[in-house]
Amino acid sequence: MGFAPSDSTDLALKILVAGGFGVGKTTLVGAVSEIKPLRTEEQLTAAGTHVDDLGGVERKTTTTVAMDFGRITIREGLSVYLFGTPGQDRFWFLWDELAQGALGAVVLADTRRLTDCFPAVDFFEHRGIPFVVAVNRFEGSRTFRPEDVSRALDLDPATPVVLCDARERASGKDVLISLVEHAGKVHAARVLAQARS
Repeated sequence: MGFAPSDSTDLALKILVAGGFGVGKTTLVGAVSEIKPLRTEEQLTAAGTHVDDLGGVERKTTTTVAMDFGRITIREGLSVYLFGTPGQDRFWFLWDELAQGALGAVVLADTRRLTDCFPAVDFFEHRGIPFVVAVNRFEGSRTFRPEDVSRALDLDPATPVVLCDARERASGKDVLISLVEHAGKVHAARVLAQARS
């Protein structure tokens, strides 16, 4: 259920932050982390112009090439480790490793490029990893109701969709709370189902 730290008396929960290219994953991890986040960002170059779709994020100059990492201490002995995944298809081979032992995931979405989060939704659905969709509100983008986003992504009705601003610490924490609550319900239902069989 969680990610085991080096000290066996402590408990650490592992959460992934996923989504399309330029959706705000690095920003979210940085906003909520209590430590200076580890970032593996590199400059976008001309060599990637035929590979990376910059539609809607033309001002983006860097990209995550491995992962982002941050940490939040809930209380003594309980921490949350955040792993931001790379957004481009060419780095998805890292996702399986990053997903090992994850409690759940946040799929960040941008309503201007909603289809970019389909691969992340499919990834977590096929692996049975609980997730929430967090719609990052960008300036100038149209606001949609969570139920409209859920319908557009064809999500299971039990999958939460929340609105957020990835730049704001409080908003990011609310997203993480929604995920932990949802993951708790999913894991409890699985334990109950196993006990009945």
